[in-house]
Amino acid sequence: MRVSLPTAIALLALVLPATAHAASPLSLPVETITIDTKAGPHAFSVEVAADEESRERGLMYRTAMAPDAGMLFDFHTPQPVSFWMENTVLPLDMLFVRADGTIARIKANATPYSRENIPSGEPVEVVIELNAGRAAALGIVEGARVHAPNLPQEAR
Repeated sequence: MRVSLPTAIALLALVLPATAHAASPLSLPVETITIDTKAGPHAFSVEVAADEESRERGLMYRTAMAPDAGMLFDFHTPQPVSFWMENTVLPLDMLFVRADGTIARIKANATPYSRENIPSGEPVEVVIELNAGRAAALGIVEGARVHAPNLPQEAR
């Protein structure tokens, strides 16, 4: 099938903006959170995904992230949640955080592009994604406390 040059250009004009949107990160608010580690409190600068669109998109298509950066997924109320890594380039550690600010579960080194279901295991209010290996390197363990503005005051 042959397509004229003007038709090809028109088709590209329709397709390229959608492709660029899929690959560009959302502009999200950034907060500083602190996680208690074996060596003491450690600060992270996290983007906050607090609505359905930003939680669905997450860190998909990102190719780099600073060592002390991450994303915080705020579900606003405790609930069982499940994640996967489809379209996620970076390997990640996932911290599933209860409403009281304690870490319920850590999924270390989630595999990029995987469709494996990664459940919270219990109701959580927040999930934090960090670069893979950061939790182990810093001594972040299940039961440790996360201090974040969106968690209840008593969790600070």
